[in-house]
Amino acid sequence: MLKSSGAMATATLTSRVLGMVREMVYSRFMGVSWVAGAFVFAFLVPNLFRRLLGEGALTAAFIPIFKEKEKTHGECEMWRAANAVISGLVISASVIIAFSMLGISLALAAHHFADKTELMLRLLRVMFPYVLLVCLAAAFMGMLNARGHFFIPAMGATMLNVVMIASVLCLAPKFGVNLPKDQKLPVQIFALAYGVLAAGVAQAAFQMPTLWHDGFRFQWVPPWHDETVRRVIVKMIPGAIGVAAFQINVTLVQIIAFYIDPTINASFNYAVRLMELPQGMFGISLATYLLTTLSALAVEKNYDGFRVTLRSGLGTMLFANLIASILLLALAEPIVRLLFQGGDFGRLATRETTYALACLAPGLAAFSSVNILARAFYALGDTKTPMMISIACLVLNLILSSLLVVQLRQGGLGIANTVTSVCNVVFLLFALRKKLGKLEMAALRRDFLWLVWVAIFSGIIALFCWRAWENTLGHATIPLRIGAVFVPAIVAGAIYWGAALALKIPAASEMMEFVLAKVKRR
Repeated sequence: MLKSSGAMATATLTSRVLGMVREMVYSRFMGVSWVAGAFVFAFLVPNLFRRLLGEGALTAAFIPIFKEKEKTHGECEMWRAANAVISGLVISASVIIAFSMLGISLALAAHHFADKTELMLRLLRVMFPYVLLVCLAAAFMGMLNARGHFFIPAMGATMLNVVMIASVLCLAPKFGVNLPKDQKLPVQIFALAYGVLAAGVAQAAFQMPTLWHDGFRFQWVPPWHDETVRRVIVKMIPGAIGVAAFQINVTLVQIIAFYIDPTINASFNYAVRLMELPQGMFGISLATYLLTTLSALAVEKNYDGFRVTLRSGLGTMLFANLIASILLLALAEPIVRLLFQGGDFGRLATRETTYALACLAPGLAAFSSVNILARAFYALGDTKTPMMISIACLVLNLILSSLLVVQLRQGGLGIANTVTSVCNVVFLLFALRKKLGKLEMAALRRDFLWLVWVAIFSGIIALFCWRAWENTLGHATIPLRIGAVFVPAIVAGAIYWGAALALKIPAASEMMEFVLAKVKRR
């Protein structure tokens, strides 16, 4: 598990770091202005499809069926089924794109909207074709994961981020050259929208050579009455709600926030991006690996192995994400200052993003646990249970967000998402125990309680070290800002890992053995 998910985590780390560079470039380019709020809101729709499909529902529905076809019918039927799914995706995504772009165009022609709404709709119209590109990229990712390739699909997102960064640095300066400075940004922001489309092409194309080498050749297969397509659709629709609860929550609350104050969207979005770094490394990577492994165990009806693998995956994720969560909370201000402050992103924007991050960070382990637990249900062929639980949690999230956002702004959105995700985990665990009869999680609960106390103590140490750094050295230069983040984080991380080893936490010992073995081989 550590080897396969570790390879994916390495690729995901590269992608997330580049994603963070992208957000740094974005923040200095547009700050937290109303233009930034309009772009963030417009990008929510295509980006939600990327999260749902690239890291969620399509792969969760497709991988078990793809593996089943390989084991029971051979490679020829496996590739034919894949082509049928891709053909169906092309048709359905094209229809959605055509009707959506037509609807947006008619709305813009028939009605005069406020500036922020009109800009948002025009940007959305440019970016909507990305939906087709991300559908293809997600299908390719699922096929490669099912064939045992985790590194290359995860690296596809790296290509996406490289192109999006280039759109800001290379393409945006060519837009609105002769306009006054205060009028440039609403025009230059379209360069970022075109960059999203180019990034989608890059992400899908990057995976094609590996697929070709594995034997895939695209052939049009009519999807209308195909049994595989029907099964994928039946599993994917409820799965979209179940596996991507965090992203759906973020989307819904940002819809509310956009019409209260677009600047809330921008600062909250930067906080979400910071959360996605550890969530992608340890949550998404483990969940992607576990889906394939748990699906095979479920087909074999090896439920003892299923429980052991699930418990081990959750233990590894909790060990990694608890310390990440506490460090994001304790070091929120120096992290935001290091990564984003500069250009149009000033001190006020730093305070607002820090506030949002501090309210989101406590829920990191819960966000990642939802991904893993939902995939356990999908491996068992059950997509309805996580869907029903997610719907209940989405309603709760909407209620909490609506109540809290007016008074607490970004913080209210963060608190609502954190509370909702914790509830989601509790309900999923209860339902999974009923489904499997027992989960055998007693040892994991004990380890979790110890890790919580150790993480809190490590967080206090990190906060103390940061305060001492600020009081003695400050943060006037880039090296000092780097030190304000990494010195406290390294000290706290070493204490956390050492304490976990002393307490004989299995995940800590296994990860240490894995790292030492890798070092010895090299």
